[in-house]
Amino acid sequence: MLLLNFVPCIIILLNTCIALATKCTPFQYNTGNFESNVENLKTLLEPFTSSWPIYNNTTVPSSGKLIEQFQKGKADPDVHLNFTQLVTKYGYPVEQHQVITEDQYCLTLFRIPRPNAPVVFLMHGVLCSSDDWITIGQEKGLAYTLYDAGYDVWLGNARGNKHSRCNLHLSPDCAEFWKFSFEEIGLYDIPAMIDYALENTGKSKLLYVGHSQGTTSFYVMTSMRPEYNDKIAFMVCLSAVVFMSHVRSPLIQLISPFENDVEALAELVGGYEVAPRDAFIDALTSTFCGSPELAELFCESIIYVLSGFNYPQLNASVLPVIYSHYPAGSSIYQLVHYAQETNSGKFGRFDYGVTGNLAKYNAIVPPNYPLDKVRCPMAIFYSNNDWLTSAPDIVTFLKQLPNVIEFYHVPCASFMHFDYIFGKDSDVLVNKEILSLLAKYKNDS
Repeated sequence: MLLLNFVPCIIILLNTCIALATKCTPFQYNTGNFESNVENLKTLLEPFTSSWPIYNNTTVPSSGKLIEQFQKGKADPDVHLNFTQLVTKYGYPVEQHQVITEDQYCLTLFRIPRPNAPVVFLMHGVLCSSDDWITIGQEKGLAYTLYDAGYDVWLGNARGNKHSRCNLHLSPDCAEFWKFSFEEIGLYDIPAMIDYALENTGKSKLLYVGHSQGTTSFYVMTSMRPEYNDKIAFMVCLSAVVFMSHVRSPLIQLISPFENDVEALAELVGGYEVAPRDAFIDALTSTFCGSPELAELFCESIIYVLSGFNYPQLNASVLPVIYSHYPAGSSIYQLVHYAQETNSGKFGRFDYGVTGNLAKYNAIVPPNYPLDKVRCPMAIFYSNNDWLTSAPDIVTFLKQLPNVIEFYHVPCASFMHFDYIFGKDSDVLVNKEILSLLAKYKNDS
């Protein structure tokens, strides 16, 4: 394991982050406003309570059994292990690397190394991290599955999550640190990590698997920096979060009214970072979860109020391990950008308002991402019960892409957004299909 080789580098980077912090606007939040902000958010939620699910002992099938499984799962020692400890425990090699982006963010990149093998790069979604590719366990975790199938597996971490909370000139305590959306992740983070992986393996191309925001940012990269199409042998898109006119996510709908007032939203939730416990989580939990036990099971992790729920795919005994790694942190600008997509019906750049747009884009309205430039071969995975995408939005998306090789409709009507990585049958419904697709293109990577 190469972790020890990078300890001095990590220490230097962390010290530099503190020593070189320049322009910094500390966020001044009055913690005394927390309870009133929760009540204000609950008022905003009232119009949606008739159409969104309420988790209580009546609506949740076998709720008592699920709660019992969840409580037993808390005793799993994996709950206390970090990424490298989990991978090592199950007998796999692991490396940890540091990558610096063009705009000076420090990113952590993990690798389950198989030298000279085809390279696969995995990119997580919003509020997620590299950990989510392994926390479901050795038999179903996609990172393990790919390594066992003969691939050299690299796992990225976007700026702002728990593995990448560093910038050479800004502290995470500064508001400026968090002023990024999925655009910056696509323009800077993913290119930097791809270049690093290719340079360190001597390859010219790699295979890419993205989930959720890991797909959004990929399309930002390959449309805005089209030269990166040439570095992708094949791309697998697990839930294309691009066009969002028909989004059903309670969290995104709640944020939508704040699409042009990020400062007000930051004041309401208590900062620019979407933390594991903030006013949003408290408001959603108290509104949609009918008991403390069900709140702990369904709401406090934010997974199910963000993306939908599927009881048949739930393995409640594994949730404590998943919840010990998720949510991993994100910027509210990421969620606001998604809210803008929902309201506009477009896949466009961040809307800073008329004045800001004129300064940044020389246009009143932000331009759309040029999807016609995304020319690498790819497969799109879609499921019916995904609250962050929809059939009409997928149709709109497919019409703009020039090189979709396969469209895979997951054969499970209730399959939801996070079932791609956490579902009980993800090994059969998703991983098996991914392996089949990658096998056709691995010789190109």
